[in-house]
Amino acid sequence: MQDSHRQIVYRYWALIAVVLLVPLLLCAAIPILPTHDDWAGTTRPDFSPFFTKEHFFFYGYHWRPFDTWVGYIVGRNPQVLYPTFNHILVVVGHALNALLIYRFILTLGFSRRASNVVTLFFFVTPATMATVLAVDSQNQTYAMLWGLLAFLAYVRLKKGRYVAWLTLVFIAALSKENGLMWALIAPILAFGFDFIDQRTLRKDLLIGIALMAAYALAIVVLPREIVIHPDYVPDDFKVVKNIAKFLLTTFVTVDYVYLLHAPSRNLLMAAISLLMAAPFLYMVFVHHFSRYKEKKLLCTVVCLLIAIGPHILTVFSMMHTYAALAMVSILVAHGTDSWLKQSKQTTDRRLTTAFILFLTTAIAIDAHLCHTSYKSGLVGKRMAQEAIRKTGKAVNSVYVIIVEDDYPKLSSFCVIPYEAFGWGWASQYETNYRWPESIKDTTIERSSAAMKTAHRMARKVLADGRYDCVWLVNHKEIDVVKR
Repeated sequence: MQDSHRQIVYRYWALIAVVLLVPLLLCAAIPILPTHDDWAGTTRPDFSPFFTKEHFFFYGYHWRPFDTWVGYIVGRNPQVLYPTFNHILVVVGHALNALLIYRFILTLGFSRRASNVVTLFFFVTPATMATVLAVDSQNQTYAMLWGLLAFLAYVRLKKGRYVAWLTLVFIAALSKENGLMWALIAPILAFGFDFIDQRTLRKDLLIGIALMAAYALAIVVLPREIVIHPDYVPDDFKVVKNIAKFLLTTFVTVDYVYLLHAPSRNLLMAAISLLMAAPFLYMVFVHHFSRYKEKKLLCTVVCLLIAIGPHILTVFSMMHTYAALAMVSILVAHGTDSWLKQSKQTTDRRLTTAFILFLTTAIAIDAHLCHTSYKSGLVGKRMAQEAIRKTGKAVNSVYVIIVEDDYPKLSSFCVIPYEAFGWGWASQYETNYRWPESIKDTTIERSSAAMKTAHRMARKVLADGRYDCVWLVNHKEIDVVKR
């Protein structure tokens, strides 16, 4: 019996570790409060009639009906469910993705040792944390989940293969638009790993493109109001910058807060984190670089570019790294097996030591990112409480004047105070969405006379009679101007 238990642990040690780590990750993530886009997205509490045109159908530049479900659910009891329910969805989705990655890597023909290494790598790598710790990132998490299921259905099913593949890809796209990329990724990756021949590849790529065309047609037919955000308009400089950000966050494990966030900068700690992770990253990404000319790795790189391409060409933040991590996992699995093959062993002390060092620094970085995210959320909460206290009584409408803040930000980990405040929307959460009913904001340039300008604007706004009071936001400070 003991030998049987040892065998189970040996075969599934990464899966066991993931299951054990999930409660810890939940305890770390749940206290993180909404900031920035969390106050504006469709996963925030929604009190409108269910399945409204604005949310369930294509609206703005998104078609994400599953986000509407989340917003509707947390809207039933915001103080209890928001953002706890959101965090649970994201963490559970991330854990399920880790379990699917285990099966995904085995299906592609890599060793069980590599599959275990990749599974734990995927679960703890800091490259996932901008998604895993965010309030509104269930769309990113489940787009990968349905995409992985789509690929597994494509290569493993004999009957109903195409129906299952295309259905799951469409569900992935309804979670988030980049899920649609699995319509191309599945046949290309299957060809690279010799599941299909070249003729089938051409045929199935046409089928995948047809599905993408059907998705585009649905957007045209359904009720819609397309709003193109200026950040989504590509230009050459933005693309180069996005590529650099993607390479840094994906293939270099370092404490981003200590390295990139000026107020928190600690180059010694950043260097230590980089040096601890570097041996493992070298072994799996660099040491066998010459093998990247193999068909399976060339196809993997093509799929990686397809997965991340929409974000590179539009908006890329640390959260968007998640979309490419299934392909990155293949590179890690390949590097692991190549190293073991060279060592002519099923285990290698150098690889094991390097992986333990990587895990140690990754978990330490994750804890730091979690702590900084929590502190950012607290800033918004305190600002909202201060605005409510100074207002003194319930009001229906508020005008928010924000003095532009030059405080540096870093993704969703270290946000600008007025973004943590949600441009005023965090106040609704603190009153359990009883008031204020409407909030309008504007931002003025920072200068020595900015507050005088803000007070003049406030008096004009109040004289107009449409707003009950004005909130003046200067960094973390809140002033209230009443009638």
